Amino acid sequence: MGRHRKQPATQVRRGSVIALTGMVPAGFAAVTAGASAVNTAEFMIMPLAHGDPAAQPAANAQPDELMHMAHQPAPPVVKSVSLAEDRAAADLPAAPGGIPGVANTAYHHAQDVLAEENPDCHMSWSILAGIGQVESHHAYGKLDAEGYPIKPVYGPVLNGTLAGNIAVRETDGGALDGMDSYARAVGPMQFLPETYRKYAADGRDSGVSDPQNIYDAALTAGKYLCSGGLDMNSEAQRTKAIMRYNNSMAYVMNVMAWESKYRDAAAAAAPVPAAPAPATTVGARM
Repeated sequence: MGRHRKQPATQVRRGSVIALTGMVPAGFAAVTAGASAVNTAEFMIMPLAHGDPAAQPAANAQPDELMHMAHQPAPPVVKSVSLAEDRAAADLPAAPGGIPGVANTAYHHAQDVLAEENPDCHMSWSILAGIGQVESHHAYGKLDAEGYPIKPVYGPVLNGTLAGNIAVRETDGGALDGMDSYARAVGPMQFLPETYRKYAADGRDSGVSDPQNIYDAALTAGKYLCSGGLDMNSEAQRTKAIMRYNNSMAYVMNVMAWESKYRDAAAAAAPVPAAPAPATTVGARM
């Protein structure tokens, strides 16, 4: 996401190391990154819980205020952790519609967390799944049991040489994307490092938010889409939110085509409630 596309020149967008060439549901055009993407996030350093004066309570804070602050979780540490290369992909069965089991769990978990933290947004798992499909095919369907891709997912280097891209300078010294001059999107939900740092969420309650982890990335994507008070039940506001990823109506249609496909597949696979037994009258007389 946040690929900072130039207008317009619709073409097939390339993902990390592999071309994103997944099939699109019938009736919808395949969208890629041909249109311009607007990345509205500004780089923000999260204050550390210890040692940073900005993270310490004010000296004149009242007891109720201190109690409120004590119940607020500290911002997660944003980093990409090193993992062994011989990890095995999780063996969870795919969900209806073909979503990898781990990814499906992550999208539903993000929906549940946001329903509690930001109920007015009405974020659904299926919107996140639509974005996850378009951006990386759910990490190419190869995730370990902890939600990490077997191979890290990276977008193309944004150095201005790829058609449709503008140059985006590195902002965090390569801590998240491994680059030292130009940036690239990272993880299964394809965030630019500066955007991820601003909205970083801890989807595993681990104290760490890693854009490569689908639990963290899905929850972060939900926060990003909901930011500014947007409500996914409003078509106009939902469109505005998705266009933060790629400022293109064709991109929105692509995401929502997959969203509809996944939602319909889940509904079709849901167990049908048993019909109630007919009422009987005990001891009825003829």
